[in-house]
Amino acid sequence: MAQTRPDILSNPVLRERSIIRNVYMWMTAGLALTAVVSYAASQSDAFLRLIYGTPGAFLVLIVVEFILVIYLSSRIHKMSAQTAVFAFIGYAFLNGLTLSVIFLAYTGLTITQAFFTTAAAFGGMSLYGLTTKKDLSGVGHYLMMGLWGIIIASVINLFIGSSALYYGISFIGVAVFMGLTAWDTQVIKRWNDEYGSTMDENQYVKLSIMGALKLYLDFINMFLFLLRIFGRRR
Repeated sequence: MAQTRPDILSNPVLRERSIIRNVYMWMTAGLALTAVVSYAASQSDAFLRLIYGTPGAFLVLIVVEFILVIYLSSRIHKMSAQTAVFAFIGYAFLNGLTLSVIFLAYTGLTITQAFFTTAAAFGGMSLYGLTTKKDLSGVGHYLMMGLWGIIIASVINLFIGSSALYYGISFIGVAVFMGLTAWDTQVIKRWNDEYGSTMDENQYVKLSIMGALKLYLDFINMFLFLLRIFGRRR
């Protein structure tokens, strides 16, 4: 292993394949951890009573999760690779706790349909991001504007409770995160071109974690919007 790693890090083509593979491995591990924790938490009466029966407990969990992902996104270049790994694992774990509610709100069939639809859409858009020759940077700015629009519209709909707006936001959300998947995938591929000749082991791990976080968030959010579309509440 000690002999092969320097060869990989000195070869831009091998390193590109390696970092992309590493990103998907971490993203898959994060999704798997979230799924296991989410299901286990939904089956624990003690946890459900603690989180959903204690005033403010669920909100505190969301705030902690939000702080962690902001910390990881903004400070990853200054933290050690080990800290980045633990922060990503911690975020995936906390996200599993907050997502446990989906097993109470939706049927197993709905969750399964949403998951496999997400996987197909994510895979297709990620493949497009890896193979297209078109620069998606300009599209990315519009996608971020669309994301902010979704957030603002969602907050407004908390007060007006419009079912039409609810489903409209859901469909737009799916489209936005499909686009973000392609854009983020291209960004990850571009990292290799920019840091290819200087990337050491520490940077290699941190870029892998940062890329995994981007795609993890794209997958989770696309899944949640599709769940709302397919959803038949219990």
